[in-house]
Amino acid sequence: MTSEITLFVNPTAGRGRGAHAAQPAASALRDAGFSVRTVLGEDADDALRRAREAVAGGTGALIAVGGDGMMSLALQAVAGTMTPLGVVAVGTGNDFARALGLPIRDPAAAGRLAAEALKGGGVREIDLGRVGERWFGSVLASGFDSRVNDRGNRMRWVGGRFKYDLAILAELAAFKPIPYRVRLDDGPVREIEATLIAVGNGSTYGGGMRICADAVMDDGLFDVTVVGDCSRTTLLKVFPRVYKGTHLSHPKVTVHRVSSIELVAAGVTAYADGEQLGALPLTAHCVPGAVRVLVPGSPTGI
Repeated sequence: MTSEITLFVNPTAGRGRGAHAAQPAASALRDAGFSVRTVLGEDADDALRRAREAVAGGTGALIAVGGDGMMSLALQAVAGTMTPLGVVAVGTGNDFARALGLPIRDPAAAGRLAAEALKGGGVREIDLGRVGERWFGSVLASGFDSRVNDRGNRMRWVGGRFKYDLAILAELAAFKPIPYRVRLDDGPVREIEATLIAVGNGSTYGGGMRICADAVMDDGLFDVTVVGDCSRTTLLKVFPRVYKGTHLSHPKVTVHRVSSIELVAAGVTAYADGEQLGALPLTAHCVPGAVRVLVPGSPTGI
């Protein structure tokens, strides 16, 4: 393994925390004896190109510094390769790091953990979701939740979490169940009405909302959470339970474990790892052991 490590940095993550987080993470890696180079980009496409060049050039690890958007970008560079991914989670949501038990908003600790994992073999192989050429690590959202994302992204006059609270209220006012056509693995096409369908490789989205609470990242399967045709009143009662994962016991909620899913619905945009994926229809596949992640403790799932 080469001793050169690449820091893949989003300077704007977490309202500027990304830029500040790079230094303590780099110091921790250098203190452990690694040579560190930093990759930035003029935009997402340029950053991804540079990250892929680092991976192709044999870097010892790609350490992503930022939020879930940066983790998503890093996955596009390392998925399907032997290059391990390190995570310095300093964004707003940090769901990918949370699912793996990694430090959140503690870049020095994350840097030390990555260094210890590289020296001690603490590498865990986990699954990823794939839609076309795009990889995702946590949750693919479609339906009410993705429409909240759409509306929130259009509300440029307000920022932070308050923007999404307002978007939820606005979407509730216009809410109607969505007609879906769904195929689970090689089963028949089902026509259903649903509030949302979430495809979980990981368990959480939106900064800790346990939408796919029992998802395991190395079992070769998605956990698909289907929230049925709720009324507004029912949705208001069920939605807060998502933070603890207790919504899964509600009679309007069903969970399916599958290796692939096809989703078709008109006027619905899918998001994966919080990033816009594109309009339905789409087919998502769970790819076992698609990425190697630096984790604490003894290596598992290898």
